[in-house]
Amino acid sequence: MAADLFPAEIERLERAGRLLLEAEDRLPVLRTIAWERRHADAFFAAGERELPRPDYPRIDPEPSLERVAEARRLIDGDSPVHAWLLRLTETMADTARLLAATGTAGFHTYSRRLYGDPASPIADGRRTALDLARRLDDVLADFEGAAVRLEPPEQLSARDLKARLDAELPAVFAGQAPRVEVTLDVSAKAAAGRDYIKLRADAVFSDLDVTQLLHHEAYIHIATSRNGLQQARFPILAESHPGNARTQEGLAVFAEFISGALDPRRFRRLADRVIAIDMAANGADFLELYRFFRERNAPDRPIEAFESARRVVRGGLVGGGAPFTKDSVYLGGLLEVHNYLRTAVRAGDPGLIRLLFAGKMDLADLGAMKQLREAGLISEPAIMPPWARDLRYLLSYLAYSTFLNEIDLAHVAARYEHLFADD
Repeated sequence: MAADLFPAEIERLERAGRLLLEAEDRLPVLRTIAWERRHADAFFAAGERELPRPDYPRIDPEPSLERVAEARRLIDGDSPVHAWLLRLTETMADTARLLAATGTAGFHTYSRRLYGDPASPIADGRRTALDLARRLDDVLADFEGAAVRLEPPEQLSARDLKARLDAELPAVFAGQAPRVEVTLDVSAKAAAGRDYIKLRADAVFSDLDVTQLLHHEAYIHIATSRNGLQQARFPILAESHPGNARTQEGLAVFAEFISGALDPRRFRRLADRVIAIDMAANGADFLELYRFFRERNAPDRPIEAFESARRVVRGGLVGGGAPFTKDSVYLGGLLEVHNYLRTAVRAGDPGLIRLLFAGKMDLADLGAMKQLREAGLISEPAIMPPWARDLRYLLSYLAYSTFLNEIDLAHVAARYEHLFADD
């Protein structure tokens, strides 16, 4: 394992990693396919009847592909670290081709290769993200009215939320807390980068949004990026890219879950995005997606339905048939991260949990991360979310859920059928 990485080989692998970082730096997926606010303004000014006409910057894939080819020539071996870097060469090459194909049907082809799609197997290899999404949508729809009644009445403006985040962030980030900005120059309700969180000025937030943004955006996405920046030998671990999106988003949603911020509306919204991607892949255009989300959003917040539909078609075809499939990774990633954490607990090694936070990685890369750690080539994570820094509750919960998962729910449910039977 680690002993197989001799100094000369480590030097080649580090060089390959830096070439891949240079390739990735030219391929900002989400920034390239973002829509300006004017598209939403034009859509509503036209009476919500016309397809938006987004335009995308042209990306030349060749400079990135050249760096990928050069990196691939340096990766000659069969260790876990070699496998990790070889996987990244495929990711970066496909990402370059994805961005070169924006606004065409080819965009969808590469999106599926990079992120999968609603029909991709998850967890046990038999069920799909679409299966889980439909199950969640059905079950949570029955609780929609109850969620309205049970939700605390508190509503926050973007500036209210900024004040709360500014008060909470230093506890984990100390003197390096990300800045919080209120702006109209962001399409989603909130967005995060390596050192900032942006809040849309006209959005309305709840008290749970405070916890959700802290645990999802700050304590996972920003923290793993900061930890990755500390990995001087392999700085590619600081970067978000399609090759780690599934695990990073799954870990971020798990953080919402374990911190109590994943309410029924948020969970259903994640499910609805998967269903909408499937609709778009089967020909639904932006207007159909917008109407689908209008039925599932507050009547007085049409902008949220617009933004949900935008997420599905960005980069692809607004007329249907070629969606962006990234939002299909959240539910599958959540299941995979949850199951990994349960397995780590059963193995009795908390270090396998801490390893997840050393940078941005996929679960498939953990063998490489373990090898790098044992060789002294990456360091322990400096920033950890509270629930992972103090493992007492997490270990207790996962130990219990591991046993609970072995119980046949059908036998249990049979004992209570008379309570739920129709009168």
